Amino acid sequence: MAHGDITHIDIPVTDLASATEFYSGLFGWQIAAPPGFEGYPMWRAPNQISGGGLAPRSEGFTQPRSYVEVDSIDDTLAKATELGGTVLMAKSEITDTSWWAVIADADGNAIGLYEGTTEV
Repeated sequence: MAHGDITHIDIPVTDLASATEFYSGLFGWQIAAPPGFEGYPMWRAPNQISGGGLAPRSEGFTQPRSYVEVDSIDDTLAKATELGGTVLMAKSEITDTSWWAVIADADGNAIGLYEGTTEV
């Protein structure tokens, strides 16, 4: 994927088992937690391209959130702030080779950022 591509969509849920049954039954999504990410089942659409996760709902995470792949989270956070956005969550490590962060645009829409690769 390239800088600016939507790469992942998280859906906030309160009951992982129920949400897994709902989305796999409704859309035919393959849903399973990858090793090392227990409690965070990942979904993949039948096109084998679209995907994301079923993440625990929390106070700051109540609506689905899209993640955009970027070349540099650090640069993107700086640019977002310069353009009137705010940083909701600073850069955090996913694996040794991948990171994420969350920004809000001027209207308060939360957008996730992703840099790196989770490929082994």
